[in-house]
Amino acid sequence: MLPTRMQDAPPKEDLDGPRHRAPRKRRWGLRISLVLLLVLAGTAIAATRYYGWCGEASGPTEPVTFTVDKGASGSEVVDALHEQGVVRCGLVSKWLLRRSGLQDEFRAGTFDLTTNMTPDAAFAALTEAPDPVPTVRLTIPEGYRITQIAERVHEALGIPAKAFVKATEKTGLSIPPYLTQDAPSIEGFLFPETYFIRKDATADAVVGRLMDQFRTEAEDLPWDNAKELGVDPYEVVTIASMIEKEAKLDRERPIIAGVIYNRLREGMNLGIDATLLYDDPTPDGQLSLSDLEADTPYNTRLNPGLPPTPIASPGRASLEAALNPADTPYFYYVLCGEDGHHAFGKTAADHEANRIRCGE
Repeated sequence: MLPTRMQDAPPKEDLDGPRHRAPRKRRWGLRISLVLLLVLAGTAIAATRYYGWCGEASGPTEPVTFTVDKGASGSEVVDALHEQGVVRCGLVSKWLLRRSGLQDEFRAGTFDLTTNMTPDAAFAALTEAPDPVPTVRLTIPEGYRITQIAERVHEALGIPAKAFVKATEKTGLSIPPYLTQDAPSIEGFLFPETYFIRKDATADAVVGRLMDQFRTEAEDLPWDNAKELGVDPYEVVTIASMIEKEAKLDRERPIIAGVIYNRLREGMNLGIDATLLYDDPTPDGQLSLSDLEADTPYNTRLNPGLPPTPIASPGRASLEAALNPADTPYFYYVLCGEDGHHAFGKTAADHEANRIRCGE
């Protein structure tokens, strides 16, 4: 019977099988867990190193003029810092900013920073009021032309007059729709005003500032009137420049504007000597008989219509007069009296009588 029982017993290897399978699975599980732990540990070490690297700084430090706009969020400021190379990392720097509690403490203004700053140093600089930028007072009187403005700029900022004039002649300067890129000159579009200009400003920067001021002043003027008056915006500025040179009293600006438009409508030559003085063959401030016969497009005694460009920088009052001329019957005027007022006439006979009366 023993042999029978021995044969009925399962083989030894079958009995051992179940005992060996469970430990093998546990070993594979341990191996996978160990690999995961190593990966996580490596990731944590790399993240820690990256975090530390983002909070540090090295490399060349180049000057950066950095501007914080009013109302800019902390996240926007950090993005700009990263784009300009001030800080190494954008995302980590945002986290560092939140941790610092300074996200609402940035001051609006322009700051002198450098490339490759630590986030903490950059944040600290932006939470302090920026150092005042040294400026120079620059006054451009109404009625000045580009060459005269260049002399004022030279006196105030030391920029050579020739360099300033050259900056006004660069291609691409425009103030749409008043001054297009194909305009023959930006004469008339350097707005007369008192400015405070950075002491280290370039000629290009000054030209840009004066043109920006023209844009600001022009925005709310009634430019729709130009079409009814039969002129385009550039021609309005040309007319305003003539008004600026001719009018001595504010109350007479709209009347002189009315005279100019009356003569243009009737096809009469304007006969404004200020336009000829702009291109004076003998620039001495006086017009001789030969000057009055000079062959130049600025001679409005000989040539009909407007001169090819403005002849000076008009102020706001002259621009307003050019867009809102007086409805007047006059076609003539002559300077009359030491106070700068003019005598106006409807006819050539009226004008001649006024000239005699005013002692011209």
